[in-house]
Amino acid sequence: MQCTRDMVSSGRASPGEAMVAARRVITLSIDPDQCCALANIARSRTEATGRVERARIILAYLGTPSAYGVARQIGVSQQTVMRCLERAAELGVLAALDDRPRAGRDAVITREARAWLVSLACAKPVALGYPHELWTTRLLAAHARNHGPQAGHPSLAKLAQGTVCKLLAAHEIKPHKIRYYAERRDPEFEPKMAEVLCVYREVEMRRAATTERDDAGEIVILSYDEKPGIQAIGNTTPDLPPVPGTHPTTQRDHEYKRHGTVTLMAGIDLLTGTVHALVKDRHRSREFIEFLKILDTAYPTATAIKIILDNHSAHISQETKTWLAAQPDGRFAFVFTPKHGSWLNLVEGFFSKAARSVLRHIRVNSTHELKQRIIEFISDLNRDPVIHRWSYKLDLPL
Repeated sequence: MQCTRDMVSSGRASPGEAMVAARRVITLSIDPDQCCALANIARSRTEATGRVERARIILAYLGTPSAYGVARQIGVSQQTVMRCLERAAELGVLAALDDRPRAGRDAVITREARAWLVSLACAKPVALGYPHELWTTRLLAAHARNHGPQAGHPSLAKLAQGTVCKLLAAHEIKPHKIRYYAERRDPEFEPKMAEVLCVYREVEMRRAATTERDDAGEIVILSYDEKPGIQAIGNTTPDLPPVPGTHPTTQRDHEYKRHGTVTLMAGIDLLTGTVHALVKDRHRSREFIEFLKILDTAYPTATAIKIILDNHSAHISQETKTWLAAQPDGRFAFVFTPKHGSWLNLVEGFFSKAARSVLRHIRVNSTHELKQRIIEFISDLNRDPVIHRWSYKLDLPL
């Protein structure tokens, strides 16, 4: 809408009348959305003070078409009101809320010095004789002050730590942080991944066939892995239960006692959701063979057992190969995930669930008690098995 204020003309006054100055007309173009935005800014407690003040001036002028009246209402000079209104008419009511760009002082640090500082931040401090693995902004500023002038950049002689932060932020460099990544070291990553995904597709096909005919017992497919290093930690004093009005959470003493660690070896039947598990103190070849014997007992002799697993040394050791060679042909078949491809193994989701539920904040008096509680947790899951499904990239052509 157009907000136009009429001008009071200054003409020849009649006898006995005082001369009246002309009121300047300022036309503001504003729509309902802009008016709502101005109202929100004027009420804001987080906006800059200047923006809030200008929003209040414009809103007050829309209600009272007098620069003098607005100045008295807001508590600013009439010239401030006029400048704000002129900018609003020229740039728009929302653009007029921001300060005009200022020239500012000329940059003291040259472009060459900035480039030198950025290249310095991209190098490791240990290569320059420091014991630090990563730069801190304080160390980087000190090094630039001490060595910058010698490198031909005298503008860095008084470099402040805050200036270093601004320069690094402008170039989007964070030399004080580390982000980890997994280097692809398996040259056959893609074929191995495709083989694993083919197995998951086979699971879906067999699951669909099970609803039509009962021939799923010819083969079972399991996702297997180990979760080592589960700590058996005990309390030194009993936990305090929650008390209404006093402490809403369970209270636990910060001291604890270590009883050792155990390894959870688990395989999920991808067709039925049943979890086969073994909890041992170690996970060597003999423990892995013991787990295979559990599977051998759990399924009929004529059933082929296909297992998705990683390349752990216990899975490919000579002891394991000798035991597998003594089994009937076709009884066991291994499908190995590629190196650094554990995310392809569905059993990792089961381990995540265990870590977030039964193993979370667990306290026991011995490794034996820890083993019992893990087995009880798995037995409880097997009463109502959950079928794990793979969907990511499953529909891509292989």
